[in-house]
Amino acid sequence: MSASPAIPTVVKLGGSCLDDLDGTWWDDLARHGREHPLVLVHGWSKPLKRLDARYSEPSAILRDRYGNQSRWTTPEVINDIKTVSAVLAEDVLARLESRGITAERLLGSDGLVGAGEGERWWWREKQLVELENLVGPITGVDPAPLKNLQPGHAYLVTPLARNAAGQEVNTDADRAAAAIAGATGASDLVLVTDVGHLLIDYQPVRRISAQDAAAFRDKGAKGGMRKKLRAAGEALEHGVERVVIGSAAVSDLLAGSTGTLITKVPGGAATSGADA
Repeated sequence: MSASPAIPTVVKLGGSCLDDLDGTWWDDLARHGREHPLVLVHGWSKPLKRLDARYSEPSAILRDRYGNQSRWTTPEVINDIKTVSAVLAEDVLARLESRGITAERLLGSDGLVGAGEGERWWWREKQLVELENLVGPITGVDPAPLKNLQPGHAYLVTPLARNAAGQEVNTDADRAAAAIAGATGASDLVLVTDVGHLLIDYQPVRRISAQDAAAFRDKGAKGGMRKKLRAAGEALEHGVERVVIGSAAVSDLLAGSTGTLITKVPGGAATSGADA
């Protein structure tokens, strides 16, 4: 009788917080990875801004007719994303391998993540204009390229995707992590960011249902947190049991001692309070 496949943990590493993850954070991740396959999905916001100052300019971000924000992505931007992610991957893989975790990098566009047709109408200088923007919503994940989902091994995924026309496109890293978590049967999705908790009315939230998180997402959340809450809802809809958002060690986040835990529980109010 064959052994049951190991259940992976998917961790999204925010591009704005990678520099702040010290050795003890990576030690903790490696301990977790010795017992669970790891799929890490990385952002690139800060490295891309360091590469070229133009990526920090307001004109680098577009807003569509529905109010959704996206980086204006051209073939040159795709190449720059690959450049900074290759450097980032070299560092992350070295950190893992020095702690006994074998690791490999995988582009989402290499058969892992599929994308749909992107929005073509964007606001530019207070006018709605048609632009070629190489972004697209995730339509599916084929986990076949993740051939070695075993304890002691990690994949680092660059969240690019490929659309039906064969174009390589940019996509949201949080939502890519959610889709990968659902497709791989992960029980947990950990969104590591530069904030300690979800805040509602300036108070840290320790636990919240998917229903209440979605309500706050649509009425009160802003910027990056809005996307994270959307990703959390999508992960839970696709079978993930828990989503945790925070800035601490993965084991602490999964233990519920810090961060914000989101579960698919009907009803129920948010629970707030400072860290224990």
